[in-house]
Amino acid sequence: MAITKIQSESLNLSDTYDFTGTVTGAGGVNTPAFQAYLSSNQTITEVADVKLLCDTELFDTDGCYDNSTNYRFLPTTAGKYMVYACATFTTSTDTNMRNCTLMVHKNGVRVDMFGTNYRNSYVRNPQVYGSVIVDFNGSSDYVEIYSFGDTQNNANPDIVGGTNDKAFFGAYKIIE
Repeated sequence: MAITKIQSESLNLSDTYDFTGTVTGAGGVNTPAFQAYLSSNQTITEVADVKLLCDTELFDTDGCYDNSTNYRFLPTTAGKYMVYACATFTTSTDTNMRNCTLMVHKNGVRVDMFGTNYRNSYVRNPQVYGSVIVDFNGSSDYVEIYSFGDTQNNANPDIVGGTNDKAFFGAYKIIE
């Protein structure tokens, strides 16, 4: 096959071209995928790792997220997935947050964490967001999100729920 050099002057950008060949190896789908959120506030025990209970699904393409029992994502297709989560922390008492963290657990073991530590200052209603790429085997690997909160006055913090922008958990397959 001969290769012809195309000069930019020879292209007429107003022309349309019919493609009659076949493209292979392109495209793909980002499924399984899901996103769920916390429907109402969830009180967590201060300075303890507590599972985030996102119970309302916005979407779940393949039914791989358990939104009522284990609150975990167990995809049935092997591959790499973008896993993301967000939580807004608050307290029901007149106190402030000192440390807020979200943790991604794969098969019960923490694989990543993201959060804030205000050390000697305190903040009201901080929001923590993060994402990580996780490799799944497509049969038994699962992922869950845990939260950790530390307050100024040793009060049990809440994760704010009720809308899909305050506390959520999601994942989707990356096209490889």
